[in-house]
Amino acid sequence: MPGCESFSAQQGPLGVLVLHGFTGNPASMRSLAERIAASGYSVELPRLPGHGTSIEDMMTTDWADWSGAAVAAYDALREHCERVGVVGLSMGGGLAAHVAEVRHDVAACVLINPLVKPPVQEMVDGLNALLDAGLTTIDSIGSDIKMEGSVEASYDATPLACAASLFEAMKTVNAQLPAITAPILLLSSREDHVVTSDNGDDVVEKVSGPVERLWLEDSYHVATMDNDKEVVESATIAFFDRTMKS
Repeated sequence: MPGCESFSAQQGPLGVLVLHGFTGNPASMRSLAERIAASGYSVELPRLPGHGTSIEDMMTTDWADWSGAAVAAYDALREHCERVGVVGLSMGGGLAAHVAEVRHDVAACVLINPLVKPPVQEMVDGLNALLDAGLTTIDSIGSDIKMEGSVEASYDATPLACAASLFEAMKTVNAQLPAITAPILLLSSREDHVVTSDNGDDVVEKVSGPVERLWLEDSYHVATMDNDKEVVESATIAFFDRTMKS
């Protein structure tokens, strides 16, 4: 899809991996990635498998593909960078947490409305019932944005089997949160119609490293494209400067 390509910038010896969300693509994180690169960091913003092309492509992928791509992108950055931080939105936040859980040299994490816990069992049961009934997709979860005229280039439907894979993976991601020792900046929208704020609460309560939480007062879920975009970008860069350049 036009504008949904990966973004890469080879700059200085410090790197940042940028991860987009479920059914989304690099477009939602592009401005943030470019701002980080302009601040002197080497940046990788990969297009996760099955994303940014067609819903049919996504339906052939699952958590193993997305998490494998995220870890591989981190490892590639780490080969030529002294230190690497990770920033992710929504599922990208869950992927960032996963990377920090399995790669203990992650220097810092910025989690933007992250998904890090499975939904309530009733929701999982309902999803499985839809799958059992032969349904493959439901309505889109994309473009939860407060700002008028700002639209996310996400898929117009949500693939159920992919969602089931994501929710199942969150059990492990959540259980392993205590393995994260890197400093975290947690950006939480006060009103979010996609990921509940108790996901952020779990980050605060369970990780082993220090957490700074900043509440976003004028954005919904896709805060990187919303009214608090400047706050998100400035706070992210200031946090990486503080934690990685010292």
